[in-house]
Amino acid sequence: MIPQETIEQVAAASDIVEVINGYVPLKRAGSTYKACCPFHREKSPSFTVNPARQMFKCFGCGVGGSVFKFVTMFVNIDFPSAVRMLAEKAGIPIVEESYGREEERGAGQVRRRLLALHAEATDWFHRNLKKSENAQHARDYLKSRGLTSEVAARWKLGYAPNSYDACMHWAGEHGYSREELIQGGLFKPRDEDGGGGGRSNGYDRFRDRLMFPISNEVGEVIGFSGRVLSADAKGGKYVNSPESPIFTKGKVLFGLHMSNRALLEKKFAIICEGQIDLITAFEAGIQNVTAPQGTAFTEQQARLLKRYADEVVLCFDSDNAGQQAAERSLPALLEANVSVRVATMPPGEDPDSLIRGQGADAFIARIQAAQDFFDFQIERLAGSFDLNTPRGKSQFSSKIAESVVLLTDNVLREAVVSKVSARLGLSPQDFRALLRRRPAPRTNHGQADLRSSGREEGQPEPNAAPAFEAPPREISTLLKVSLQDDEARRWLLAQPWEEVLHQIAGGELLGQVLMADFAVEDATALSAFLGALPSAQEEFLTGLAMDRPFPQPLAVARGWWKGIEQKILLERQTALEVQQNIPGTSPAEIVRLQKEVLDLNKRLKEIARL
Repeated sequence: MIPQETIEQVAAASDIVEVINGYVPLKRAGSTYKACCPFHREKSPSFTVNPARQMFKCFGCGVGGSVFKFVTMFVNIDFPSAVRMLAEKAGIPIVEESYGREEERGAGQVRRRLLALHAEATDWFHRNLKKSENAQHARDYLKSRGLTSEVAARWKLGYAPNSYDACMHWAGEHGYSREELIQGGLFKPRDEDGGGGGRSNGYDRFRDRLMFPISNEVGEVIGFSGRVLSADAKGGKYVNSPESPIFTKGKVLFGLHMSNRALLEKKFAIICEGQIDLITAFEAGIQNVTAPQGTAFTEQQARLLKRYADEVVLCFDSDNAGQQAAERSLPALLEANVSVRVATMPPGEDPDSLIRGQGADAFIARIQAAQDFFDFQIERLAGSFDLNTPRGKSQFSSKIAESVVLLTDNVLREAVVSKVSARLGLSPQDFRALLRRRPAPRTNHGQADLRSSGREEGQPEPNAAPAFEAPPREISTLLKVSLQDDEARRWLLAQPWEEVLHQIAGGELLGQVLMADFAVEDATALSAFLGALPSAQEEFLTGLAMDRPFPQPLAVARGWWKGIEQKILLERQTALEVQQNIPGTSPAEIVRLQKEVLDLNKRLKEIARL
């Protein structure tokens, strides 16, 4: 490993204008420099280099990033090689770190301790669920979802007490230190987010929650997901363990240690959206199931799944969020060469409610009737646009092209082109022309140099990775101010961002930026941070960092953050109103739901005044 301090030293010694000018002639344009982009063919220069931010960005093809990114793309080498090349030019010696025996033993000891901690914590949470008087509402909840005590034992479900330090005391009595609990994500130090209710020492991360252990492929518990039980509880519906030496959210599939044998036998996987959906299906005999730790697949999860199955059936909720999650999962799955189908649930149903209400056969029938992803998307988009108008056809074509351009299998691509063309009344040639005009997907290692490939501008690169999907406007706006203004960044860090952002699409990227150790004005540290990101994320964030700043960034941060809080509250309000109208809901429960709606309305009014 190249030490982070060395990477920052190399970045500081490598002026981006000087480096790029050694490969591409630059011309000054005010406070920046410009050139025709070396990564795609263009007649007017749209490639811009900003010396103050030490970044480059092409506003034609979208590539951008740090000096390291430019070298990796232009010379076609990886990130460490780019660091070494620039270090040699700057005369900086590279002393790469490697684990010696003592360090290796230390790292192994940390892993063993954290695995032991999580195993014992799992047993402790489960004993609480079984025996604690205070866990009765957790047991009642499981009973309402049709999950017996035997199922809870099989999946090691548990209950986290409604206490700020119960887990801390239990761990201390069993020989685990505060530092180990923090490292494993079970305890939050007060200085992590400024919270803790006045408790100087910090507090348990999971409080009054139903606990779902997250295991790796071999069944070792490496993290937890805690579901809220109290309607007036603070925080999101689910709180997950933070990343740790043993847990990386984007590399784990929930339930895989239980379903791997069935996946190998069936050669296809049913992808559920949540833990309870998966457990209900598995216990009903449908065992080739798994779930991502979020609402869409990462590249690592897709590659992991490919080892067990060649085809997936996405079985997300029938609402718009579920359908969007299916779309977001497509790029990673196609990149892993996995076939994708989509099973639709009846309105208002999910796999859990369908199996409990109509039986496993009803769910199996939905899986068997699952459509090819592109058939599903064509039907869904056809209902969203007026195909009797030229504008509607154009919008439909552009939207469907975002997915079709990801296909690298020529036979499958031609089949989809024929379907779309027939639906629109276009010739296949016209739709292919639209695909050629779309930006070429780029791999994580950057875009190939078109000068040596002979491809035309915009023509997809063979076997290229899918394009990065930008976060929604509210997240993009907050990303921009957090990259451009230190005061706005500090204000965001003072908010409960860790608990809020996991409830918003794209929030994970904002959390990553907020956790990064750099000051906005420190171009060197920012360049080093961006250079270590996946290519598409680096390009997106570079574009935000180089964009025209807001006149009042702190006010913008406050306004958009309150908008996110408002959005979450409105979604909760809608859910509560739906619950009130469920047949069979007791009068007492309706009163409780109405009280929560009133409380939400009060909070919404407070936000509106702000």
